[in-house]
Amino acid sequence: MFDKVKRSWQLAKASASVLNSDRELLVFPVISAACVLVVLGTFLVPALALGVFEDGYSVGAALYAFAFYFCQYFVIVFCNCALVSAAMIRLEGGDPTPRDGLRAATARIGAIAGYAAIAATVGMLLNALKDRDNNIIVRLIGGALGAAWTMATFLVVPVLVAEDVGPVDAVKRSVAMFKRTWGESAAGMVGIGLACGMAMVALALGGFGLAWLLGQMSSALAVLIGALTVLALLGLAVYQSALGGVYSAALYRYAADGEVPAGFEGLSLESARV
Repeated sequence: MFDKVKRSWQLAKASASVLNSDRELLVFPVISAACVLVVLGTFLVPALALGVFEDGYSVGAALYAFAFYFCQYFVIVFCNCALVSAAMIRLEGGDPTPRDGLRAATARIGAIAGYAAIAATVGMLLNALKDRDNNIIVRLIGGALGAAWTMATFLVVPVLVAEDVGPVDAVKRSVAMFKRTWGESAAGMVGIGLACGMAMVALALGGFGLAWLLGQMSSALAVLIGALTVLALLGLAVYQSALGGVYSAALYRYAADGEVPAGFEGLSLESARV
């Protein structure tokens, strides 16, 4: 367990080193977050105004929910594909621009849309299981299946941008890779999540604590510190998303080609090749 935790920190630091060498990669999570908010507003306002879900999940409401899920997944996967495409260029020694990533994602827009439809369907089914308030067992099963789906599809985005395959084959390819890279995939996800999570907790405690103390003297100053803390937390969330994309690109490259990307040497990726 100690070795796994240690490796998780090493993986997170290696991904951060690559990301720090090309801060332009951070633009993709920002675009993704902005698009997600636009999609949310586009669907939420009409749903509230028209009372789409007032009578429960009718056929029309279910189709509306699916359309929302599809659009959300589409913009997220599209931006992730752009991020991973640019990260792969960086890992190969190139100097990518945001346009390079967007161009690569646009070239795979059909496969991205197909995978978004699959992810939306799975997402709706999993949420239906997890929302069963009167059945804790079903909710636990839904949570477990959700975690398994997340890890099994960890390499779908790199597959979509690097291989000329459809969405179904991309999922199959990701699952096949995951069977050999489950340790590395889990270590990377845990390492990045743990590092960024701890930083967020520390920042939130420090920032909001300082805002509370300063609030005893000036409410305006407290609001300012609180707002800056929120912005910093959002920045960390963007950074975490970009870190995940860089690591998935690095792990895919080694799993597919047997080449350890620069910055990841000696980090126990030996068993990853498929």
